[in-house]
Amino acid sequence: MTASPTPQSVLPQHGPLGLLIGGKQVPALSGRTFPTVNPATGHEIAQLAEGGAADVDLAVAAARRAFDGGWSRWTPTQRQALLMRIAALIDERFDDLALLETLDMGAPLTRTRALREPIRQMILFFAAQALSIRGETLQNSLPLNIQSMTIRAPVGVVAGIIPWNGPLISQWWVLGGVLATGCTAVIKPAEDASLSVLRVVELLHEAGMPEGVVNVVTGHGHVAGEALARHPGVDRIAFTGSTATGRRIVEASTVGMKKLQLELGGKSPDIVFADADLDKAVPGAAMAVFTNSGQVCYAGTRLFVQRRIQDEFVARLTEFTRTLRMGNGLDPSVQLGPLISGRQLDRVMGYVQGAPAEGARLAIGGERLGGDLAGGYFVAPTIFADVSNDMRIAREEIFGPVISVIPFDDADDALRMANDTEYGLGGAVWTRDVSTMYRMVNGLRTGTLWVNCYGAVDPVVGFGGIKNSGYGAKGGSDHLDLYLYRKAVYVNIG
Repeated sequence: MTASPTPQSVLPQHGPLGLLIGGKQVPALSGRTFPTVNPATGHEIAQLAEGGAADVDLAVAAARRAFDGGWSRWTPTQRQALLMRIAALIDERFDDLALLETLDMGAPLTRTRALREPIRQMILFFAAQALSIRGETLQNSLPLNIQSMTIRAPVGVVAGIIPWNGPLISQWWVLGGVLATGCTAVIKPAEDASLSVLRVVELLHEAGMPEGVVNVVTGHGHVAGEALARHPGVDRIAFTGSTATGRRIVEASTVGMKKLQLELGGKSPDIVFADADLDKAVPGAAMAVFTNSGQVCYAGTRLFVQRRIQDEFVARLTEFTRTLRMGNGLDPSVQLGPLISGRQLDRVMGYVQGAPAEGARLAIGGERLGGDLAGGYFVAPTIFADVSNDMRIAREEIFGPVISVIPFDDADDALRMANDTEYGLGGAVWTRDVSTMYRMVNGLRTGTLWVNCYGAVDPVVGFGGIKNSGYGAKGGSDHLDLYLYRKAVYVNIG
């Protein structure tokens, strides 16, 4: 029997972790490093190489060599077989990966261990996609004896800029597309949570991925991330993060006219009608925000509750919130972990402390946790009632465990307020009435919508955003559009 992993067994033991370029771990050219911190304790757990523009140059060059070399001659069946080997190896090492993710970004082990099956499904989805790339044979009206066709071909080098709120799973939206299509990649993980990305790419090599197909440059977003987004040797960019950073990525993409896949911020509406099954809607609405301590782009942080049940709903929501246990994610009984950093804690507390002045009523929470948790970045799950849709906590993305309960009168009222936002990433409706459900499904302007549930994501279906929440599909039949281009071919057969 394999021994259970321990923090000492999964963390680096000797010196700083290097960049992964061309299949090798190398220090940053500058020699500089920076710390990564366990957000549950505030203690440093590793030093990472601080990559810069020169390191990005080396990584892009390595990715280009791999693309132009033997990797481009792999058949779809070979790429699928590689993905299947990777799926088996990730499953074999998953307990180590889950523990590493908990130490690095704070999510409880109950959450990171639960990612085993979703990640397996994602890898298998992309393995299937490797055999699903096809063009068309087309009739044409040309006077010559010409046969026409289209081919879908890999674009080349993809820049993947990964967020800190769940890198263990979010990296697969890039890795899967790269390995299924025959592209190569340079990954820039978030400086606050890089360890699981580095470890997964090491496992890709162990499974037989050629050197240089996937490279990792750790470092700060405004240096390494900026250099990667602007690099003329990068063909496409996949980015997940804030809307503000997304705008800078869009501007940077004009170097080389790069196509983008962007998953950005959200302020998603979660709408509860009076006829909803409250036994399901209360915990569903709570965990639509409190999951991952509110650090989810499509969290349902604007909770619209029909006015005649608002008092009952807030009371039940408050009681449910009292049952949630916060703490160090290494404790298997913990349900909610810390925020990612002191910087994020200060941001969230700024919103919490400013809300009462605008007229919001604090129902529960609203404080940083002390005692044994004082060294970490813990904010108690927080509910504000009597919020209006024009308050700051209802307009801006907080990215923390903060629910704003906003009353509404009828479906027209709910639709008007729900759509009154710059974002359009997610949303949900809780009702037993089929006509109400379809009215909201057709009326809400959002890329993903759940009915009587929240947050379910299947890679076969995928998700995406509109408005300032980004564009470009994640999952589904359109996902590979970022990694492939359409080549028209005319063949004179006369």
